[in-house]
Amino acid sequence: MAITNKVVVITGASSGIGEATAKLLASNGAKVVLGARRESRLQEIVTEIKTNGGQADYSVTDVTKPADVQRLVDKAKSVFGGIDVIFNNAGIMPSSPISALHTDEWNQMIDINLKGVLNGVAAVMPDFTSQKSGQIITTSSVAGIKSFAGAGVYGATKFAVRNLMEVIRMESAQEGTNIRTVSLYPVAINTELLGTITDRESKVGMEEFYQQVGITPDAVARVVNFAVDQPEEVNVNEFTIYPTKQA
Repeated sequence: MAITNKVVVITGASSGIGEATAKLLASNGAKVVLGARRESRLQEIVTEIKTNGGQADYSVTDVTKPADVQRLVDKAKSVFGGIDVIFNNAGIMPSSPISALHTDEWNQMIDINLKGVLNGVAAVMPDFTSQKSGQIITTSSVAGIKSFAGAGVYGATKFAVRNLMEVIRMESAQEGTNIRTVSLYPVAINTELLGTITDRESKVGMEEFYQQVGITPDAVARVVNFAVDQPEEVNVNEFTIYPTKQA
């Protein structure tokens, strides 16, 4: 498998998609370095991976802080000797109507969902450019390809991420640096994401929807595993992950 011995950095790795991906990649031979804010959860996941024969480490990371993200990437390089992939997965989804004016939450989404991704890109770009290889995987959302009432600012951050990944792919091809990008567009995945919604009406509606059609984070982890396992000359760069029963 091409995935064997690849060094993969994952943000938002303390639960949900990040946790599931870390465990799956490690089980298939990747060396994973986990970043998130909850150190106790990172310790638990790394211990489990090592107990099962995998290779893993972690660094406490707030993706809104460039120094934290750089420290995470540096940890991968110091422990495992380099970096091959970054999975920008950290995100929040405090959905609400624009008219509710939850402006603090708007700024939080911009800081985490967009600037957090940019911080990840900035941390790996020098290495990926110099070694003329690397893969940047980012969790966008179906709200990054379709517009949804109640998700105006959330969707705006996810549309932005979609554009960013495609431009990086295009520029890398022009510059000959061979950097591959992957944009993920998950729909109803049962994670802690709904816990970030504070608008009562929005939360009730989303919880009912996810209870009806939601699927486990493993679905996205398998897609990431597929993308990482492709040969260097292949860039599989966009995936929409729907629950089969969602209309």
